[in-house]
Amino acid sequence: MKSYSQIYALFLILVFCTYCKGQNKTDISKENIKSETKDISTFHGPNTSVRTIKQDRKGNMWLVSIEGIIRYDGRSFTNLTSKVGSHRIWDVLEDRRGNIWFATIDSGVYYYNGKSFQHYTTSEGLASNSVFEIYEDKAGIIWFGTGGGASRYDGRSFRNFKMNVPPPVIQTDSIRVSGYHKQLQHPELYWMVNETNDRVHTIIEDKTGKFWFGTWGYASIYDGKTFTTITNKDGKPFTKVRSMIEDKKGNIWLGGGGGLWRYDGTTFTQFTKNSVGYVYEDRKGNIWTSSERDNGEVWALSRYDQKSLSNKKPTVTEIMSGGNGLFEIVEARDGSIWIGASDGVYRYDGKTVKRL
Repeated sequence: MKSYSQIYALFLILVFCTYCKGQNKTDISKENIKSETKDISTFHGPNTSVRTIKQDRKGNMWLVSIEGIIRYDGRSFTNLTSKVGSHRIWDVLEDRRGNIWFATIDSGVYYYNGKSFQHYTTSEGLASNSVFEIYEDKAGIIWFGTGGGASRYDGRSFRNFKMNVPPPVIQTDSIRVSGYHKQLQHPELYWMVNETNDRVHTIIEDKTGKFWFGTWGYASIYDGKTFTTITNKDGKPFTKVRSMIEDKKGNIWLGGGGGLWRYDGTTFTQFTKNSVGYVYEDRKGNIWTSSERDNGEVWALSRYDQKSLSNKKPTVTEIMSGGNGLFEIVEARDGSIWIGASDGVYRYDGKTVKRL
């Protein structure tokens, strides 16, 4: 028969072993958690919609897709979504100080200064937690195009601007529901069916210091005091303006459901009636568009030759077509053109188009 001291010793050994096993299990659990939040790198680009593309001062390409935030360093694609959580990211901007801003359509804006993240929502004064555009003006002020108007952030507080102007029901050529908007009605982008006239798609500041706003309702100009509705040569307002740029000559280009227009300071000229998603000017002055044709069944990446832009019928070259959506266009430092698409990202080197 075992003595009491022997039984007690066996008990202590059993407790010690159990404790050690518990410690091992805890260590394994921590490792699993760590691996789940680790950034994932691949040698191929995303397989889902890439809506936004930007290049930072270091040469990295930032892609915003349904898969999240992806950074391409010239060698591999790294998904950084774990840094901000599983939100629906829409836009990205590197400001003049090198800070990165991320817009989400469900959780406001994230700001990254290289060390830590800061989160801005309606609680901090943002007009809406659905944010579609981030723009930095000439003074370094950050503007946000949201589902509830525009927000201006000076680094201390927000100032919001409402744009409650209904679209003209008689202007069917501009307010028609294009293939561009039809194809976006996926479960991942459910908010598109609840569009409001106050939603701001795009913001630019022109050479005179005025701000242009493209919205789901009327596009308008803000001079610092009042908003003025923009009308074309026939006196009709522009609706569903998705993209605007000011080119090197100071012309304003508008792309949206009403086609592609250019304003030279006096006159509006229409270049196509096809619905245009994005407008971009490259270093040579060529104008690039992502637009639909064949009643929205086909999307095309097109280039308007800068030497012929003054002609009534400029030279247009279709670079690629197909798919059910082409989005933002960016020229990289090496001169290649990057285009976001419904099935990933493409790169055009001047000769061939390659999906990455």
